[in-house]
Amino acid sequence: MEDGTAAVERVFREEYGRLIASLVRRFGDIDIAEEAAGEALVAALEKWPESGVPPNPGGWLTTTASNRAIDRIRREQKRDAKHQAALMTYDDTPHEPTGPVEDDRLRLIFTCCHPALAPEARVALTLRLLGGLTVAEIAQAFLVPETTMGQRITRAKKKIAAAKVPYRVPEAADLPERLGGVLAVLFLVFNEGYLATGDGDPIRAELTGEAIRLTRILRQLLPEEPEVTGLLGLEVLIEARRDARVRNGQLVRLDEQDRTGWDRVLVAEGHDLVRQCLAINRPGRYQILAAINAVHTDAPTAADTDWAQVVALYDQLTRLDPSPIVALNRAVAVAELDGPAVGLALVDRLPLTGYHAWHAVRADLLRRLGRSAEAKEAYDAAIDSTQNSAERAYLSRKRGELV
Repeated sequence: MEDGTAAVERVFREEYGRLIASLVRRFGDIDIAEEAAGEALVAALEKWPESGVPPNPGGWLTTTASNRAIDRIRREQKRDAKHQAALMTYDDTPHEPTGPVEDDRLRLIFTCCHPALAPEARVALTLRLLGGLTVAEIAQAFLVPETTMGQRITRAKKKIAAAKVPYRVPEAADLPERLGGVLAVLFLVFNEGYLATGDGDPIRAELTGEAIRLTRILRQLLPEEPEVTGLLGLEVLIEARRDARVRNGQLVRLDEQDRTGWDRVLVAEGHDLVRQCLAINRPGRYQILAAINAVHTDAPTAADTDWAQVVALYDQLTRLDPSPIVALNRAVAVAELDGPAVGLALVDRLPLTGYHAWHAVRADLLRRLGRSAEAKEAYDAAIDSTQNSAERAYLSRKRGELV
């Protein structure tokens, strides 16, 4: 059973993105929003374990955080002007028009994906604010040291403050220019939910669900953008497999999953979205990834997977995104088509020694080649470099099966 502190932390994590978005909209300052949210968490940790989680925890956190923010504003040097601004948060007059993006969190994503910031800073900052991801989790997603990522986020905040980047509702003309960063943020938030870091739940359904919700809203705003449709297709096809991905605390690989446990409604939706992308015929990264997942979910069994088509799609993706991670995923598909030796030769040339999936793929290929001693070393490296509890359990079991 979940104890009081764990319940507070879970609720806070679920509410974090909405809370930050609300605070930034009210007060227009990232630092105030983050500090107030943190103080609200401390207050919840003090009260909720004894009194219980309130019926409307989001409202409680918002009220508490807003009060803390107002207290901070009062303490600032320009107290009078800022006090007046704070009092306006309780004004009964209507808010300014929301513009084309009505959802607070999606509006904040578009706002933080401002052209004044470097692309990696836009994504990192919005992951910190909206996804509630820690600096360590964001650093792992970007394959950089935690200190480097912390510096990026700090610089982004300072640049926003120095350039007086307004936290305004993006105009319709702003949306296409910022779309790439927004899609990257949504995909990385989804990925953190799909394979969570840390010692908590191995799958964070609140993050995958929120990413899908925001992508659906984005698609309503930009129905003619095939990459938005592609991202939604990719997300729902992966989400369809969620219940089959963990069993007895262990990750279950795609080829070992019980396919009767997949959500067929989501699979059908994903396939329909992929067909819509094909009809538009303007391929992009997310559309191709969605198509790859459509091939997997179309196969009644793992043995029926059309690996030739998967490799062809990865070839197409490589021309758009020649990154080592794409090359790693392509190598996995090539190993299914041409054998583990060919796949291993491709994997070994990739500069991904700090990436846990690289070690996990090598371990599996070495195991299939009968090179048990080397496979054990690779499994050890993979176990040491992953923070997901279900993945560690799976890798430990596979290592234990080696002679």
